[in-house]
Amino acid sequence: MKFYIGSGLKNYKLVNYYAKILKENGLEETYNWVKNIKNDITKKDLEKYAEEETQAIVNSDIIIILLPAGRGTHVELGMALTINKKIFLCSETNEEFNIKNTVAFYELPNIIKLVGTPDENIKKIINCS
Repeated sequence: MKFYIGSGLKNYKLVNYYAKILKENGLEETYNWVKNIKNDITKKDLEKYAEEETQAIVNSDIIIILLPAGRGTHVELGMALTINKKIFLCSETNEEFNIKNTVAFYELPNIIKLVGTPDENIKKIINCS
């Protein structure tokens, strides 16, 4: 089972944690964008990263979105929805899913909303994979 993890830059440590545990449990990561975090990013770098992340989404069986997330992550979510990927939205609280904060697309049938600690959410992902 191949996976891709999308999230905001501030969650980069959590992205690496999810990836580490999932790989230890036999899943294969298609791409980890965290390796691209640096201070001197050019437009050419951004183009390259966008292509690599797009291909990773296409090559994945499941997409994991760690909330809260930013604009780029929601673009990735949109791509995953368009190509009908199984998507796990992971949050440590219900705050992201309450009616005042949610996004209508979170209610689509190929999205599984998970609320819990990272370890609880990772266990659910492994059990559903």
